[in-house]
Amino acid sequence: MSYNDTFIKACRKERTETVPVWYMRQAGRYDPDYRKIKEKYSLLEICKQPELAAEVTLMPIRKLGVDAAILYSDIMNPVASIGIDFDIVKNIGPVIHNPIRSAQDVERLRPIDVEGDLSHILETIRILDRELEVPLISFAGAPFTIASYLIEGRPSKNYLKTKELMYSEPAVWHSLMQKLGDMAITYLKAHIASGAKAVQVFDSWVGALSPADFREFVLPTIRRIFDELSHLNEPKIYFPGVSSGELLPELNGIAADVIGLDWRVSLQEGRRRIGDRYAVQGNLDPTVLTAPMSVIEKYAKDIIDQGIERPGFVFNLGHGLFPEASLEKLRELTGFIHRYSREAIAEHSAEGRDSK
Repeated sequence: MSYNDTFIKACRKERTETVPVWYMRQAGRYDPDYRKIKEKYSLLEICKQPELAAEVTLMPIRKLGVDAAILYSDIMNPVASIGIDFDIVKNIGPVIHNPIRSAQDVERLRPIDVEGDLSHILETIRILDRELEVPLISFAGAPFTIASYLIEGRPSKNYLKTKELMYSEPAVWHSLMQKLGDMAITYLKAHIASGAKAVQVFDSWVGALSPADFREFVLPTIRRIFDELSHLNEPKIYFPGVSSGELLPELNGIAADVIGLDWRVSLQEGRRRIGDRYAVQGNLDPTVLTAPMSVIEKYAKDIIDQGIERPGFVFNLGHGLFPEASLEKLRELTGFIHRYSREAIAEHSAEGRDSK
């Protein structure tokens, strides 16, 4: 089988015969085989076993036929290297045992040592680079989203402690952003050097901020991350997470290649807000997967029709898969995206030729 680079072409806004598709959290609990593995090992234990982590990464490629793999890992993995003690607790998420609450807490954070502390993740990437016939996407958590866990001590709904530090101690906040930005840059550079073919920065919760606060407290670090990676050829994706539609105009000019959209903003409106520079990725509401296939295909068709209006579209969800999602429906959806988009792109191209 030849290497499938459709995803890379779409990220670069090159024309493709089909729309590429992958799903956030595609290596996850919707898969019965993965659930069996999780009965024996925790997420962090899987990540520390490169052969096993690679196998989990490969599962959705084999089962779903998607056009890209996403590294099986967690955005919290690198924070252990900078001095954060945490666990990932079932039904809760990351729980921080030494949360960040003061200037002294920020000062004690040390630089990341990827080779020394996270060599198992780099080895997983090297294994996948040898075995995959689709591009491997690696990722890092964005500074705001990581900070929200480090400051709150666990997942939050209102980010009260996070915003309190941001508003009350802006110098401390910016120092934390600087260190977390450094962490992300170093981590992603090491991933690319080990064989990752694209990188995504997950900012799952930054939609909790107003555009003005995002512009002042977060955007400078996001710009710096992508500026520091801009000399590398691999596509870079920024996903500003859920409820981030009002932040999209602020992103114009960052040195990313692709902007991920959630389902609250249409692809057409998202493109209008971010400008013509970027490819777009998204944006099916994951809960649509609970519907009958006829309904799922209706929603997917609408997204594809909008996506192919311009080069540069990757089909994805507007957030991650949930455990109740159906493996069979995902397989059918992937096939539908490929079949329908091939026909729609061919028709769209023919109409373009006829109009000349």
